[in-house]
Amino acid sequence: MKLRFIFSEVGKGLTRNRAMSVAVIIVTFVSLLFVGVAGLAQMQVNRMKSDWYDKIEVSIYMCAQGDEIPSCNAEEAAGDQIDAVRTKLTSGELAPLIKDVYEESKEEAFENFQKIMGENPITQWTTVDMMPISFRVRLVDPQQYSIIKEEFSGTPGVAQVKDQREIVEPLFSVIDKAKLMSLGLAGVMIVAAILLITTTIRLSAMSRERETSIMRLVGASSLFIQAPFMIEGALAALTGALLAVGSLFLGVKFVIGGWIAPAFKWTSFVGMREVWIMTPVLVVAALLLAVVASAFSLAKYTKV
Repeated sequence: MKLRFIFSEVGKGLTRNRAMSVAVIIVTFVSLLFVGVAGLAQMQVNRMKSDWYDKIEVSIYMCAQGDEIPSCNAEEAAGDQIDAVRTKLTSGELAPLIKDVYEESKEEAFENFQKIMGENPITQWTTVDMMPISFRVRLVDPQQYSIIKEEFSGTPGVAQVKDQREIVEPLFSVIDKAKLMSLGLAGVMIVAAILLITTTIRLSAMSRERETSIMRLVGASSLFIQAPFMIEGALAALTGALLAVGSLFLGVKFVIGGWIAPAFKWTSFVGMREVWIMTPVLVVAALLLAVVASAFSLAKYTKV
């Protein structure tokens, strides 16, 4: 009987404040959607770092024939200059930092150049002698790439030192900024959700002030009186959370899986597994949001 009464009161409250309940659902949905997007963005950054940081190489390009880079003076790196770089990479100072070194010959560089350029007419005017010898260095700790760059930049016969982090770091930066923007918007919307839930519960409690007074007089407990109002807020917030989860599933399936992933095949993206991980987080966040907002309102408006 108690449960039936509580749920009948919940139904009355949702019916009386239908517009406010819908507003709570929408605001909760939007705020938790931003939280979910931020969570997925963080997972994407972690996944890409895991995929790429171990594979990142620092490439040391030696001067090639007719190289226009100022440090080369249009002269090809001499044999002793190449030997000096090779020796330095295996020295006691740098060896502990280096996982492995691959030396790419002119012939291998020319072959890779043809694969990359394909049918481009420039391949007809390019010869093997125009290709540079290079050293591709993989580090034990990719974060220490700057040490290799500092050691070999300006070394005689070295045209340039390139770190692949320069390619992927801007992408990480964009994703990180998107995550921070999502968290900022989520914070604003969560405040709005708390205010809306508080207002909705307050209006519901004020509209049933007489019934609440009678229940208090006949000895009903505070929990029994407050339960219908708290359930109202929880149901509205939970509905918003489920809509947010559904939107994340659709976004990952159609936007990431159907559009972004096929265009960027060189890396992996978050999928349904990550959305399932975020699901309980969003549901619990919605319930906590509703409970905190409801408790704040009910402390005053269910007193006799």
